[in-house]
Amino acid sequence: MIPGDGIGPELMFQVKNVFRYASVPVDFEEVKINSSSSEADLHNAIMSVRRNRVAIKGNIETDHNLPPSHKSCNNIFRTSLDLYANVIHFKNMPGVETWHKNIDIIVVRENTEGEYSNLEHESVKGVIESLKIITKVKCMRIANYAFELAQKMGRKKVTAVHKANIMKLGDGLFLQCCQEVASCYPQLTFECMTVDNTTMQLVSQPQQFDVMVMPNLYGNIINNVCVGLIGGAGLVPGATYGHLYAVFETAARQSGKNIANKNIANPTAMLLASCIMLDYLKLQTYATTIRTAVLASLKKKETSTPDIGGHGNTQNIIQNVIRRISTAK
Repeated sequence: MIPGDGIGPELMFQVKNVFRYASVPVDFEEVKINSSSSEADLHNAIMSVRRNRVAIKGNIETDHNLPPSHKSCNNIFRTSLDLYANVIHFKNMPGVETWHKNIDIIVVRENTEGEYSNLEHESVKGVIESLKIITKVKCMRIANYAFELAQKMGRKKVTAVHKANIMKLGDGLFLQCCQEVASCYPQLTFECMTVDNTTMQLVSQPQQFDVMVMPNLYGNIINNVCVGLIGGAGLVPGATYGHLYAVFETAARQSGKNIANKNIANPTAMLLASCIMLDYLKLQTYATTIRTAVLASLKKKETSTPDIGGHGNTQNIIQNVIRRISTAK
């Protein structure tokens, strides 16, 4: 368990609280790292995940005011563990009013290269070069993951999001790899769409999308658009997978520093992320019990948090969830 910054520590406390009431057979090794942690602290966290192979994680802030030599802890974490596939399922939730209904989208984001390669330099004064790295190996890997996931989940269509009309070599390679993998899955419809058009289509008619696959930066943008479509940062869980390790966290990467320790943070996303973790650990019965209680609690405006139009607070939701779990036992 890596609580992270902002609201992370208080949400992790609530995860442990709910797990205790649900008698979940999981012990946590807690590792505290945040935006001010040293390289040694970050190394210890990475080693902890390597030991346990599974982690639940809060967001760690990255301050853009720090010098260029300071790299994102989140990025180092994912690349060190080769957590290459970020997978988020966006679906309308009960009791949460949204502009669009019947949204059911799975976004698969490549998580280890692209613009987030931390390769920048000033070639001459006032001229910055920022390198975007795209490799065939990793493009093929994420494309294979997306199509295999689509087939496994009985989906019908995969959309590759790109900007190959401008970045003909970089995004061109990504698109070429997706097309190559698509030819091995004739039962799935394949389409490609530029990232700018995708954002417009998402806010206009999100129901047209099924499974989406994309490089790193576009995935960050598309995920945040979809989080907004579903109702906000406090609702949507996410997961990041590699060949050996899996990390579960919220879909939105904001730390919520401005609402920390005010008892108003929505614990839904983190609790649902913990349920995905339990499914991954083959503890489906516990996952189903907690997930059912969490989703049912969203229907009560008097206990929901203000971010989704409720009049309650964090503790109200947790008490409601625990009461439902106790009733289900």
